[in-house]
Amino acid sequence: MTARRPFLSLILLLACLLLPLPLAAQTVLSKLLPDQSAADLVPGADAFGPISADLAVAPVLKGGETLAWAFVTSDFVGTTGYSGKPIHTLVALDKDAKIAGVKLVKHSEPIVLIGIPEAKIQAMVDGYLGLDLVAEAKSGGTGHEVEIISGATVTVMVIDDSIIRSGLKVARGLGLGGLAPEAAAQGPRFEINPDAPVPSGWSEMEGDGTLRRLSLDVSQINAAFAANPDPRAAERALTEAPATTFIEMQTALVSVPAIGEALLGGAADTNLKNWLKEGDHAIAVVGRGIYSFKGSGYVRGGIFDRIVLIQDDISVRFRDRDHKRINAITADGAPEFAEMDLFRIPADSGFDATKPFRIQLLVQRAVGPVEKVFQTFDLGYQLPAAYLRSLAPPAPPPEVAQVTDRDEAQAQSDLWKRIWLSSKLEITVLGVMLLVLTGVFFFQSFAVRNERRFYIFRMGFLTVTLVFLGWYANAQLSVVNLMALFGSLVSGFSWQAFLLSPLTFILWFAVAAALLFWGRGAYCGWLCPFGALQELTNQIARKLRIPQWTLPWGLHERLWPIKYMIFLGLFGVSLMSIDQAEHLAEVEPFKTAIILKFIRAWPFVAYAAALLIAGLFVERFYCRYLCPLGAALAIPARLRMFDWLKRYHECGNPCQTCARQCPVQSIHPTGEINPNECINCLHCQVLYQSETTCPVVIKKLKRREKLAESTPPDLGAKLGRPPAGHPNAARATPSEV
Repeated sequence: MTARRPFLSLILLLACLLLPLPLAAQTVLSKLLPDQSAADLVPGADAFGPISADLAVAPVLKGGETLAWAFVTSDFVGTTGYSGKPIHTLVALDKDAKIAGVKLVKHSEPIVLIGIPEAKIQAMVDGYLGLDLVAEAKSGGTGHEVEIISGATVTVMVIDDSIIRSGLKVARGLGLGGLAPEAAAQGPRFEINPDAPVPSGWSEMEGDGTLRRLSLDVSQINAAFAANPDPRAAERALTEAPATTFIEMQTALVSVPAIGEALLGGAADTNLKNWLKEGDHAIAVVGRGIYSFKGSGYVRGGIFDRIVLIQDDISVRFRDRDHKRINAITADGAPEFAEMDLFRIPADSGFDATKPFRIQLLVQRAVGPVEKVFQTFDLGYQLPAAYLRSLAPPAPPPEVAQVTDRDEAQAQSDLWKRIWLSSKLEITVLGVMLLVLTGVFFFQSFAVRNERRFYIFRMGFLTVTLVFLGWYANAQLSVVNLMALFGSLVSGFSWQAFLLSPLTFILWFAVAAALLFWGRGAYCGWLCPFGALQELTNQIARKLRIPQWTLPWGLHERLWPIKYMIFLGLFGVSLMSIDQAEHLAEVEPFKTAIILKFIRAWPFVAYAAALLIAGLFVERFYCRYLCPLGAALAIPARLRMFDWLKRYHECGNPCQTCARQCPVQSIHPTGEINPNECINCLHCQVLYQSETTCPVVIKKLKRREKLAESTPPDLGAKLGRPPAGHPNAARATPSEV
């Protein structure tokens, strides 16, 4: 036992010697860098240097000289993608804060794994080469175009957001391109002085910089568009006199008490303070000339599309809820303006009133029936020193990591909110579809009363599901979503991954509610784009008189379990390797037929086409026997609270009409509807009321007709005549007698 002590002591000593390298041991960069080639990241490089001890970056070397600094985006910002897992991108920045190399290193995005070729995503990432992060910092991260790939919008937006934000953090941390280090920028050095004197009038405010002006005449605008790369811009020059005022725009930070009181007056300034929440700021923008700084975008979609506030790497676009009109300027000597407006800057935007900012004006010129070109002009603003007072530098927070986490959570929240705001049309249409479908289910007896009208409605609804939800919005649910959810629950649940796809998020919540009320059929029968494609193509096949096959009940019943076995197999594989399970989930043809619209390698297209061809003869062949998503939804569907589908006692014994006509053979010969297989198409409810098909209804109608025929026409009159000798007999009129 004593002999072992020196050996154990030596091991402990070696472990202690390794402890001073915690950053390198814990960063994503330290795990991924050994497998990367410096030459593949930055052309001409031959090696990576050691990872820095205080920042997760490594120098990219050529002959011992540093060409750039490499880092992984996941070490600096949240990069959670659609899969619920990080997207790791390796980026290299040169001394001028330009991207010298970029490579998608590791991810678990299902749309890339089994849908879009990896090369296509990598080509999009390569487009960031040469991007100037100094320009991005000045433009608030809006100085570049995002190349959206159809079917991978969420993935692309996450990659773009992570490259820009992490790149700016690294550039500031290293002081690249003249960007100030983050440590120097932490905490304001000044604060607004609430006791600053109120300026005496308009002239004083113009003179000391309280008001800042952007003035452009027609000649300046024509000259700017003449330099536009599109030659049509110069051809459509303004015809007004060159000295005509195109726009004169002035702004002031009216959330500063002294400025607000001087420009707006006491009552309006009080209203402004009541309108602003804690931490909010507001600017006044006034203008005159032949061009409006407001434009019409805020009328159409709630956004002022011609102005944006930019400060460092943040940008603030104003919506109608952040806008108020100014009734009058109360400052002495104020000129007349055509437009006078207030714009609120929300507290969570990151805006710092003590730092310089600018209002960027977008000027547009039509060059075609629907085409326009644009030029931007900046109105810079810096709050004069008279309205500021010095503030002691704040003490560093005791938990820096907590502040970073909070800031990162806010940034990720901003990302999904931006995605939701850009998807307003899709969200609205889906909301209407869910509302209509809910109404149909709740009032199904009325909805199915007219067989032909209901058939037209159902075909129309399925067409919208296929074309809009599927091919346009790519809102096709998948068993991959369920595996991602399970993986997230195991590894640490986060709403972020699911909020990145608005339609998928809404659909899953709708499906969860529908499972309690109607079972899986609400989604499978109405909202699944591939299911809609199968049914629509089968209806076309019927019109073309392609024979329909009805499998013997014994065989049909034995084929049902296949989809459950597929789902359980995928689930079991996901417990060992989620990546492998996502590859095997290719058993779903959704990506080929819906997301990629059959633009894919021929084996995938052939597989999807084979399933659709089978569906021409056996309606919804894939849904019945192979769909793992349908199987997954069928399991909790057993918990549904209500049984909405009406049945007669005669259903199944002796009547087999519904069982024979059920599109997916979900009705047992004994008359029971199998909720695990029913797609809630409501065809059995159409038959339930049919006066020409349902034997029970026909029998009731015949009984009524027979009763009516057996009743003499004058029986009612005879029954109404009082018998002879009755006290009321004398009251009968001659006509009655």
